Amino acid sequence: MRFVKRRIMSPGPVEIPPETLAVAAQPGPHHRTKEFRTALKDALASLRFVTGTRHPMVPLAASGTGGMEACVTSLFSPGEEVLVTVCGNFSQRWAEIAEAYGLVVHRLEVEWGKPVDLKELAAKLRRHDHYAGVFTVLSETSTGIENDIQGIGKLVGPTPSLLVVDGISGIGALPFKMDEWEVDAVVVGSQKGLMVPPGVAAVGLSPKARERLGQAKNPVFYLSLARAFKAVEADELPDTPWTPPVSLLLQLRASLAALEAEGLEAVWARHARLGGATRAAVRALGLKLLATKGFSNVVTAVDCEGGPDAGKVVKALRDDWGISIIGGQGKLKGKIFRIGHVGHVDDLDVIACIGALEMVLKKLGWPVTPGAGVAAAEAAILAARG
Repeated sequence: MRFVKRRIMSPGPVEIPPETLAVAAQPGPHHRTKEFRTALKDALASLRFVTGTRHPMVPLAASGTGGMEACVTSLFSPGEEVLVTVCGNFSQRWAEIAEAYGLVVHRLEVEWGKPVDLKELAAKLRRHDHYAGVFTVLSETSTGIENDIQGIGKLVGPTPSLLVVDGISGIGALPFKMDEWEVDAVVVGSQKGLMVPPGVAAVGLSPKARERLGQAKNPVFYLSLARAFKAVEADELPDTPWTPPVSLLLQLRASLAALEAEGLEAVWARHARLGGATRAAVRALGLKLLATKGFSNVVTAVDCEGGPDAGKVVKALRDDWGISIIGGQGKLKGKIFRIGHVGHVDDLDVIACIGALEMVLKKLGWPVTPGAGVAAAEAAILAARG
C-alpha cells in the first residue's frame, strides 16, 4: 500500500493538534465533580478571551448549528420580524432556522462572493426600523468572504434589534471583539478555529440579549439558553443543565490555552499570512478567486468557471496527495473548490497544498508553469514574516 501523509486543508472540521488529541486519551472526571467544573470554568474564561467579551458564555453539546438554533429559539418569538444578510450557504441557514420557528424573515440578498454592503444594510434598516434581530456571519466559508462585523455593529447597535453573529468558522482565527463591536449574540463552534473535534457549540450574549431570555415564546428545552445560563451562573463553579461532552470540553480547554499562549494577535497574523499566500498562489496559477473583496483568511474559494473541473481537483488532491480540500455548497456546488487555511495549519502546509495543486492541475490539462504558485506563496509568506 502506498504511503500518503494526510493533511486537512478544509475550513472545518480542521486538523486537531496532537496535544489536544492526547487529552481525549486520558480518563475524564465525572461531569458533576469539582475537577471537571474547574476545567469548565477555565475553558469558558478562555472562550470569553478569544471572543472579546467580559460577559458569561455557555457551552452546548451540539455542533455550531445547534448554537444557531438555540439563539433563534431562546431569543425570538413566532411572528417577530428579523433581517438576515444572505451572502452564502451558512448565512442562508440563519433564514432557514428562523423560518422553521415561525419568524418573519426579511432578506438582504448579497451576491455570493461579496461581503455585506454597509450602505445597503443601512438603507434596509432605515426603511424598516422594527426588526427584532439582524442575523449575519463573520466568515462565510461557502464563498470565502469576511463580513465587517464592526461596521454592522455600528449600524445595528443603536437600534432595538439584536445583532446575532455566526462566528463558528471565524472565532479563533479572525479578529472579533464582541463587546466593542456591539454584538448581542455570537455562536462559536469547536471544530474550526478552536481546533477541537465537532460536538461543542458556545453562545455568548450581551446584557441587551439576556433581557430577551425570559420573553421569547418559542418552544425550547434541550437547547434552552435560559437553562444554560442559569446552570453556569448558579454557583461559584459553572455547571451544565444536561450531561456535557466531557472529553471535548477538556480538549477545548487545552486548545484554547495553546491559542492564548501563541497570542491572539499572532494567531490572527498567522491566518492573515496563510490566507494572503494562498490567494497569491491561486492568482499565479491563472485561477480566479470567487471573492473580489472582503477576503476571509479562513478559506479561499476558487471559481472554476472556464477553468478546471472543481470535483476532479478535490478528488485528485485527496486520493493522490492525501490533502483534503472541499468543493462548493448550495448553488456553488460543482462550480468552485475551497482551500482551508484555518486552525492547526502553518506556512509549510500551505506550500505543500499549493505544490500538490500544481501537479493536479498539470495532470488535468490546465496550463501551469510548475513552481509558479509555490513561488508566489513563498514570496507572500516571506513578505508577511518580514
